Amino acid sequence: MNFQTLNQLADLAQERAVSIGALMLEEQSAESGRPSEREFAKMKEYYGVMKEAVRRGMETDTTSRSGLTGLDAQRVGAYNAGNESCLGGPAGQALAYALAVSEVNASMGRIIATPTAGSCGIIPGVFLSCQERFGWDDDVMTYGLFAAGAIGYVIANNSFVSGAEGGCQAEVGSAIGMAAGALTELRGGTPAQAVHAVGLALKNSLGLICDPVGGLVEIPCIVRNGFGAVTALAAADMALAGVRSVIPSDEVIKVMLEVGAAMPEKHRETAGGGLAQTPTGRKIMEDLRQQRRQ
Repeated sequence: MNFQTLNQLADLAQERAVSIGALMLEEQSAESGRPSEREFAKMKEYYGVMKEAVRRGMETDTTSRSGLTGLDAQRVGAYNAGNESCLGGPAGQALAYALAVSEVNASMGRIIATPTAGSCGIIPGVFLSCQERFGWDDDVMTYGLFAAGAIGYVIANNSFVSGAEGGCQAEVGSAIGMAAGALTELRGGTPAQAVHAVGLALKNSLGLICDPVGGLVEIPCIVRNGFGAVTALAAADMALAGVRSVIPSDEVIKVMLEVGAAMPEKHRETAGGGLAQTPTGRKIMEDLRQQRRQ
C-alpha cells in the first residue's frame, strides 16, 4: 500500500482526486495483482453476506448455544416500530441491525469479521440502516467497505484490532472508527473529514476493556456493537458538521496502542477481570462449566 497513516491516506486521495474507497480499490488491486473488477465483486459479495446476517438476526431465532443471548435485536426492532424511541428511527435501526449481526455471530451464523468477529455488527448496522434511509445501491456500499478497509488497514498496522492484544477498544473501537470514516465519505464528506471522524470515534472508546463473560463473544460484546453503531453515526455527523479531532487521528491511534499495551492481561479477553469476574459473571461461568461436563 502507498499509505501507512490516515494523513497519508487522505493526502493521496486528494492528490488523485478520488474517494478513499476508490483509492483503496486501486491499491488493493495493485497489491493483489488481480483486476479491480474482481476485487470489487469480492467485496460486494461480502456486503451481501452482511445484509443476509442482518436479515437473519431480525427474522430468525438467534438464541446462542449457551442460551445467554439472542433475540434482543428483534426486541429493539419491535420497540422501535411501536414506540417513539429515544434515539429516533434511523439510529434505532442501526442499533437493532448491529445487535442482529452480533447475535448471528453468537449463534454460530455466517458473518464478516469487520475487523473481528467480536465487532462484526457495527459496520453492517451502520451501512444497511443508512442504505435503506438514503437509497444507496450496493455498489455505493461496496465502495464504502473499501473506505472502511483502508481505515482498518491503517489502524491494524499502527495499533491493535484484537481484543486479546489491546482490549475491546481495539475491536469495537476500531470498527466504530472504520464505520464513522466510511459513512462520512458516503455522505459526501472530504477525505480530511473522514479522517477526523475516525479520530472522534476512537477517542470515545479509548481504554475499553475486553471482559467476555464465560470467555464467550456474547456478554457484553453484543450490546457494545449496538452502542458502537450509534457512536459511529454521531462521529460522522460531527465530522460532516465541521468538528475536528483536535488530537490528530493518527496520534489517537498511537494512544490506543499505548493504552492497550498498558492494559492488564485480565482485561484483555481472558475473562479474568471486569464483568467476567463479577458475582453474576462467575456464576454464569460455573454454570457453563457444569453444562459442558454433562
